[in-house]
Amino acid sequence: MLERDSGRPSQAERCILIGAITREQPEAKSEEYLEELRFLAFTAGAETLAVFTQKLDRPDSSTFLGSGKMEEIKEYIGEERIDLAIFDDELSPSQLKNIERLLEIKVMDRTNLILDIFAARAQTSYARTQVELAQYEYLLPRLTRMWTHLERQKGGIGMRGPGETQIETDRRIIKIKIALLREKLVKIDRQMATQRGNRGTLIRASLVGYTNVGKSTLMNSLGKTDVLAENKLFATLDTTVRKIVIGNLPFLLTDTVGFIRKLPTQLVESFKSTLDEVRESDILFHVVDIAHDSYEDHMASVNQILTELGAHEKPILVVFNKVDAWMPEKDADGHLGRIEDVQNRWIKELGGQCVFISATNKDNFDSLRESIYRAVSTLHAARFPFDTFLY
Repeated sequence: MLERDSGRPSQAERCILIGAITREQPEAKSEEYLEELRFLAFTAGAETLAVFTQKLDRPDSSTFLGSGKMEEIKEYIGEERIDLAIFDDELSPSQLKNIERLLEIKVMDRTNLILDIFAARAQTSYARTQVELAQYEYLLPRLTRMWTHLERQKGGIGMRGPGETQIETDRRIIKIKIALLREKLVKIDRQMATQRGNRGTLIRASLVGYTNVGKSTLMNSLGKTDVLAENKLFATLDTTVRKIVIGNLPFLLTDTVGFIRKLPTQLVESFKSTLDEVRESDILFHVVDIAHDSYEDHMASVNQILTELGAHEKPILVVFNKVDAWMPEKDADGHLGRIEDVQNRWIKELGGQCVFISATNKDNFDSLRESIYRAVSTLHAARFPFDTFLY
């Protein structure tokens, strides 16, 4: 159960991960989610010392796990001087309050951890505003578990009611902040919609995919750009748009924020304009990390989000990335699989609308450019039938 990571710096917060195994989330799926949670914790700068799970019909409404398991966790926390407990699912306000009182350390859930990573990664004023809104919306129903003392930006005569408690004051301040941030985002949304409308008649494409599949690396390779690309979740939050020319065909390519399972609803709402880039694109390039054990689940998660955005019927070219890191698995007869078999399977299932590359090594990039050229030129020809010089 215990897995130490000696590669993390000594100043990193020492954390444990906690998850539940249920009928809806069996053991294999729980292990997968917890491994992803470990990567999220690593991205946030924490060192994971142990993982705790318990089989339950459903998570306990009071403390998420049963009392016996929670006592075991508390004992381990005391022995190993743990700083932080991270739960794989979103905790209710009452669960957070009860668990913090029991464990006597800082407690976070998956949503709070993702919000924290977004806050650290946001670079532009727009991204910071989106994250701040999501954080306040997450915080508002959870004020009862903490004694928070926010800035008194709205003090003065007539602003505090008789007998108002500190928590009521903080709740009112947060509601005012949320309203102001929403107003600010509405103005920015209008500006960004205008910018999208002013991009001329070029075909617009967007890179979409699960987080950390190599979208930014692909963007850099295609457009000779310098978008931040590193082996961490949510390395890119800010939308980047670049003009790309393949052959004699120019088009606009957008690098979007990566998707993830159990994406906090607060982020989906606050990042509406970022996701509008996906909605308004003419074609999507769905980048997939084929070397990841759960790449098919990741594809399904992205497709579900695209469906929720109303973008699933757009032309989609699936770009299977990281073929250089693909490792064969044994089949039922103990034979090792071949990458060619995997490629043939997906070519058949996707009707040929896919390509297999390594963005880092630029393996098979000629085929990638040909596939992109065909897809974009088809859209261009439909929109501008008399613009024959391109074909």
